[in-house]
Amino acid sequence: MEYRIHPKTGDKISVIGIGTGPIFDTTEKEAVQALVYAYEHGANYLDFATAGARTFPYAGAALGAVRKELFYQIHFGANYETGEYGWTTDLDTVKRQVDWQLKELKTDYIDFGMIHCLDEERDWAAYQKNGVLDYLLDMKKNGTVRHIGLSTHTPGLAQKILDTGLVEQMMFSINPSYDYQHGEFAIGSVRERIELYRRCEAESIGISVMKPFSAGQLLNAKTSPFGKALTKIQCIQYALDKPGVLTVLPGIRNLQDMKDALAWIDASPEERDYSILGTFTPGDATGTCVYCNHCAPCPAGLNIGLVNKYYDLAKIGDPMAEDHYGKLEKHATDCIGCGHCDNRCPFHVQQVARMKEIAAFFGK
Repeated sequence: MEYRIHPKTGDKISVIGIGTGPIFDTTEKEAVQALVYAYEHGANYLDFATAGARTFPYAGAALGAVRKELFYQIHFGANYETGEYGWTTDLDTVKRQVDWQLKELKTDYIDFGMIHCLDEERDWAAYQKNGVLDYLLDMKKNGTVRHIGLSTHTPGLAQKILDTGLVEQMMFSINPSYDYQHGEFAIGSVRERIELYRRCEAESIGISVMKPFSAGQLLNAKTSPFGKALTKIQCIQYALDKPGVLTVLPGIRNLQDMKDALAWIDASPEERDYSILGTFTPGDATGTCVYCNHCAPCPAGLNIGLVNKYYDLAKIGDPMAEDHYGKLEKHATDCIGCGHCDNRCPFHVQQVARMKEIAAFFGK
């Protein structure tokens, strides 16, 4: 397993985590088997915005004894009183649900208490008016909740909530379908979405990724908006390459789903390569570096993806970006203008010209 360090909390988080959404719809034996397998193979981050109530006792049975080695995202607003997922901003219901979830998970604390699934301004207004936000903050104050997170699909609203300074973690849907304006949660333009990811990295806000396969649509040529299927490994790599991302949380139903996700660990560079997306991207995405490093190897030895990433972050005010750039072995000034990257880029970025731009920026 590979791990990334949360820049604010210092937590060591597995890049492949567990989305528990569909696991309720299996037997306890199968669910426990899948969760134990994930733990034994290094997955240490779980999200509990699940589709059914049975997930919680399943996870408690599988992982209660090793709870302190794991990180849990628990959502203040997810309601399982009917046995199935529901959404609420009623304070008393939220309190009952949080108490019940803690009991079933066999824990007395929450690593990331999530402001749950806010997609519209009125959701945020209700969350504050009804006292749910104050309840979450009180839980943070008394130590039951260690960090505050946000779950949303809407870049504009996410930006507004990030402005409050309350959030240390954001759960967001990242996949090529949504990023390129296809699907139910394809909210925001290409630019708005990448700007949100860059802001999270610049402000040390970790991103946990939901819906990396666009509810499975990207895995089937008949349902993919691009007319061609991607693999799970390609989708996971796509999400991990985005600024700010710490962990990807594929929804698992059973042991095989968990094994499929963990296959990313031993995948070859060719299996992780998603450059075929360059033939699908819309006009406003063309010319935007997505840090995929498909242009590698650079004849001059530059890590072109990181050079671009630190430049983009420095432009929006990330105080650490220039320092990170300076520590690279090769810089934009080392570009020899051979055009290898321009010819290789699936997103049609003119990297030779961009290297001159970057060199001028950091040379100021």
